[in-house]
Amino acid sequence: MDRTQRKRRVFLTGSTGTMGMEAVKVFAERLDRFELTLLARPGKKNENKLAPYLKMDGISVIWGNLLNTADIRRGVEQADYVLHVGGMVSPQADYRPLDTFKVNVQSMQTIVDEVKRLPRRDEVAVVYIGSVAQYGPCNPPEHWGRSGDPMRPAKMDAYARSKVAAERILSDSGLRRWVSLRQTGILSRAMLMNASDPIAFHVPVRGVLEWVTAEDSGRLLANVCEADIPEEFWCRFYNIGGGPQYRMTNYEFESRLMRALRCPSPEKVFDVRWFATDNFHGMWYEDSDLLENYTHFRSGIPADEYFKRLAASMPWYYSLAPLAPAWLIKAGMRWVAGRNHLAPLYWKKHGCNARIDAHFGGLDKWNALPGWDGTDLSRPSDTPIHRTHGYDESKPLSAISLDDLQEAAAHHGGKCLAQNMEQGDMLTPVSWQDADGTEFSASPASVLLGGHWGAPLTIECVKEML
Repeated sequence: MDRTQRKRRVFLTGSTGTMGMEAVKVFAERLDRFELTLLARPGKKNENKLAPYLKMDGISVIWGNLLNTADIRRGVEQADYVLHVGGMVSPQADYRPLDTFKVNVQSMQTIVDEVKRLPRRDEVAVVYIGSVAQYGPCNPPEHWGRSGDPMRPAKMDAYARSKVAAERILSDSGLRRWVSLRQTGILSRAMLMNASDPIAFHVPVRGVLEWVTAEDSGRLLANVCEADIPEEFWCRFYNIGGGPQYRMTNYEFESRLMRALRCPSPEKVFDVRWFATDNFHGMWYEDSDLLENYTHFRSGIPADEYFKRLAASMPWYYSLAPLAPAWLIKAGMRWVAGRNHLAPLYWKKHGCNARIDAHFGGLDKWNALPGWDGTDLSRPSDTPIHRTHGYDESKPLSAISLDDLQEAAAHHGGKCLAQNMEQGDMLTPVSWQDADGTEFSASPASVLLGGHWGAPLTIECVKEML
């Protein structure tokens, strides 16, 4: 019996994280057509999270971890869909960069290897959750982007490098049904609970993000597994975004958030000079509607209404925030901005020049920054910027030829060394050469559609930056 005549079997990693838990909730309402197997680390916290769902017929759990091949094998062997959401993310990833690279890359390699072992390997769909961090800094006026734009992770960002490397493993794998969904900032209760981490100050105030809600993210994962997704959807890269109303500058985001929590404005509780001016990811997506058109995952809740719901969902003690004077909140934020080695005020105090250079352009530039009155807080252009990718994108993929590969390589400053290719074959890796003369192998999909270029990243690239 094929998957069109029986319940579709889904294996979900990262099931107890923000996106994963929202997916579990959606699948729990669709058990008439899905069987769900979860991978979760054992422990009381996760057991409590999953307890209500494990009572349902059609949901089971593998208590294990992403670095255990046997655990991955158990989940993959009967799956029609592998939803790889799990991995190390910020803020944890910022404190454990080597572990982050190892977990995120090795787990993707194991999943690919285990799917390739199956006799029905070409039928199994692997859905990977990438990240907007892969694109690296995109400050205004270069704040728009789309799939196919180059992968340029920020300096000292091990998480972004791990996501680039893991995605490349999938897109160069030769599997016939895969997709990478590049996640953006997720609006969630968990996000607010992490607001006291100093990485919050890595974000330029006029930088941008196209946010998405946690609930829409979970619905996306379930909708990708529905029967009405066309085959043309697969073997591509898509950006997850909430659309126009969720496109905000970081200042607009902070203002909305503080207003929803009934707290003073950002100007009253932050010094704008605590925030980095560069070296952080974020963009508005020229093409996020493409994923919506395929999967119809957006609820359409207005952003201001969603912020109100978030505020109402917070623990009771958040209701006391309006009672705190602005000077007291600001003192707490100052402590966060200098609390450890990832905090900007710590860098200044301890002379962390590499960090200061990357995030502020040097100490002199940092010291010369104006206060709120002299800071440009205007909204950057809402008109998308369309960047060429070096080849004729009006062609259907079935018509892509060696000439297109050579044009795309020249756009990157390199060459395509392949002597021939089957027209339209986007999945078989071929040989390339970068501008420095280094040869590497990558599929046409990775380069033309994913923006990957150069030799695959390894853990050595993380060791070198530490």
